[in-house]
Amino acid sequence: MNATLLIELQTEELPPKSLQKLSDAFSNGIVAALKAQGFVDDISGVSAYATPRRLAVSIPQVEAIQPPRNIERKGPAVAAGMKDGQPTPALAGFARSCGVEVADLATMHDGKQECYVYRSTQSGEPLAQHLAGIVADVLKKLPVAKLMRWGDSDVEFVRPVHGLIMLHGTQVVVGELLGLVSGNVTLGHRFLSQGKISIAHADDYAHNLLQQGKIMAGFAERRDSIRQQLTAAAGDAQVLWDEALLDEVTGLVEFPTVYAGTFSADFLEVPQACLILSMKQHQKYFPLADQHGNLLPRFLVVSNLQTDDPRHIIQGNERVLRARLSDARFFFDQDRKTRLDSRVEKLAQVVYHNKLGSQLQRVNRMQHMASSIAGLLHADTVAASRAAYLAKADLVTDMVGEFPELQGMMGTHYALHDGEAADVAAAISAHYQPRFAGDAVPQGAIAASVALADKLDTLIGIFGIGLIPTGDKDPFGLRRAALGVLRILIETPLALSLPALLAHAQAAFPPGVVADSVNIDVYGFMLDRMRHYLKEQGFEPGEIEAVLANQPERMDLILARIHAVREFRQLPEAAALAAANKRVRNILKKVTEPLGAVNPGLFEADTEKELFERITQLAPQVTAFVAAGDYTAALTALAGVRTAVDAFFDGVMVMAEDMAVRQNRLALLNALGEMMNQVADISMLSA
Repeated sequence: MNATLLIELQTEELPPKSLQKLSDAFSNGIVAALKAQGFVDDISGVSAYATPRRLAVSIPQVEAIQPPRNIERKGPAVAAGMKDGQPTPALAGFARSCGVEVADLATMHDGKQECYVYRSTQSGEPLAQHLAGIVADVLKKLPVAKLMRWGDSDVEFVRPVHGLIMLHGTQVVVGELLGLVSGNVTLGHRFLSQGKISIAHADDYAHNLLQQGKIMAGFAERRDSIRQQLTAAAGDAQVLWDEALLDEVTGLVEFPTVYAGTFSADFLEVPQACLILSMKQHQKYFPLADQHGNLLPRFLVVSNLQTDDPRHIIQGNERVLRARLSDARFFFDQDRKTRLDSRVEKLAQVVYHNKLGSQLQRVNRMQHMASSIAGLLHADTVAASRAAYLAKADLVTDMVGEFPELQGMMGTHYALHDGEAADVAAAISAHYQPRFAGDAVPQGAIAASVALADKLDTLIGIFGIGLIPTGDKDPFGLRRAALGVLRILIETPLALSLPALLAHAQAAFPPGVVADSVNIDVYGFMLDRMRHYLKEQGFEPGEIEAVLANQPERMDLILARIHAVREFRQLPEAAALAAANKRVRNILKKVTEPLGAVNPGLFEADTEKELFERITQLAPQVTAFVAAGDYTAALTALAGVRTAVDAFFDGVMVMAEDMAVRQNRLALLNALGEMMNQVADISMLSA
């Protein structure tokens, strides 16, 4: 018999930001375990449910009894299983663990050697014998940062658990879990339900919860309902959407209802970002804006209560928000009473890192670096230095102390209020860009200079004291900083040498603070980030490695080079030239002594002379194309050397016995390689 299996864990309010992740892990884990043990074959139609007070999963066509299973266990090798006609202890122990005699074991070849093997057919076991253990194992593996205990028991879970359903069709699967015995009764909405709800059949779960318990059990269903209600309540206004906030409020309510509230237009004098952050972060409200993106004195709240007279709900939320916005306005007014530049010295009391000093020391390094970069860009070095000096000053303001996410943005507001130049003020906010994937890079040379100085100082400093990202752990955001530097150099674009920038950033630290090799290490780290960046742009691994193999200094030229490599690959001569270049590389790799210039007088074969003539003719053209930035033309020109290269390798033994001839041929190949690899190492295109 097969039927739908329903498993539900009833809890106190689960962490809303983790609810979707918990639900996925719960449902996927149970389905995988049931499939592995043969209780379910077709896993289509699985429904995962998650509300603030429950995790549940419904799985159709689950068998009540497993089908018979063939068991096969591999034992010791036949060669090592017997000694003097008697089983070795290893073989005897294996047979004993299988519950049979040695004579009952079969043999098989495992691809390497002949082995003993135990084979049997195991009868199917009932679902009730395994289900509680399956769920218990899944619960242990949930992505939970911290467990709780409740009452006087030793039971642990992310939140106290108060109920357990394990229902197969109409039959309760008896089992015990987290100190609870399974049943078929669940809880409805904390306020809107009439009481406990009995689930007669597993297929009735979602319907019964909605009709009797005022619960939208599906996370996605609830999320869609909230989005639709928000859109409808906004009317002509625009909802300032925040997908993370939408997920969070979906995890906070079981029967969502959207209400609209207002606040005094006087608060709009405070920077829009402050008001929006206060509404979203503290109150979980959705702000509204007009068609031009200007904030309106209105907001939407997602409530867990549905009522015919929502005035008390709306007024209560308006009262709480008014207090929050009053705080924001107070901080804003107080901060503006003190000039931003007078706060900079306070950064001496703010530790950046105990091995790297204070934020003020960091600002001093950034000033020097930003000024130097601005000079390379022929921009205003004084403005760049001023922007770097002010860049971190808002860290010691009241507003940023309350809302750290506003760092940079508030600095720009306060700098403009103090009368700082527009490009200096803009750079204070922009130097954090790009903050995330898809964010814009800073605009203008001043902002770019400060942004590069900030990110390079982070990379050299943190990397230089050994705090290198490992796996998915990157607490200092070094991967983000590295990608930010690359994007600024590439997308602006800026004609700057990355190794030179790294060396300059390293020199800003006192001797002995960071590792001597840190600039080289960070360069390698950034090339790895470049690989990810180019892969996301759709380039093939061979194309990427061809460009990066030459250890490029100018990141702004990489896209042009890799596009040229992609076009070169389409030429009919490309594959042969790539293979020939790989052969040249492999030959020259073994050469330890320096190679001199090619001596035509030592040529013994016409093919040597022909290849030298083609190189002599083409090399200046290729070099000129590269100097002009026409990388496609440079690589296309290489097609003209293919015939001479093929003839050379067909007719000449490079490693001749005559040492002078050998060295001359190696020098010829070296000249060929230098010509062919000016744009990229095309040997990387060879399969």
